Amino acid sequence: MSATAYILDGKMVKKRVYSKYTQEAVSLIGQQIKLARKSRKWTSANLAERAGITRETLQRIEAGDMKSAIGLVFEVAAIVGVPLFDEDRQHFSNNIELIQSKIQLLPKRIRSQKKVVDDDF
Repeated sequence: MSATAYILDGKMVKKRVYSKYTQEAVSLIGQQIKLARKSRKWTSANLAERAGITRETLQRIEAGDMKSAIGLVFEVAAIVGVPLFDEDRQHFSNNIELIQSKIQLLPKRIRSQKKVVDDDF
């Protein structure tokens, strides 16, 4: 997705536009966190304190705010027990190692390919 631009106070400001898939994924994890918190009968203030964040930040996470830091979202999810990828931690670690080894096989830098103009008539 691309960004849209508008002028605010005489300055060009870009607003990030997210795909529907991304918006739904962020909304889903926020709702899962809220459900897990309420299932544990924890207040938002209680969970925020456990996570070391403000209550307002937690409310934005639960509301699916796209500007919430991913690390905070993952930490809050872990605290309330929302599985992110795979509940089997060994499998998770193995996947990290596999991906890292694949990345090492790829070039360190990727350069854009320049288009060759075929202007030979």
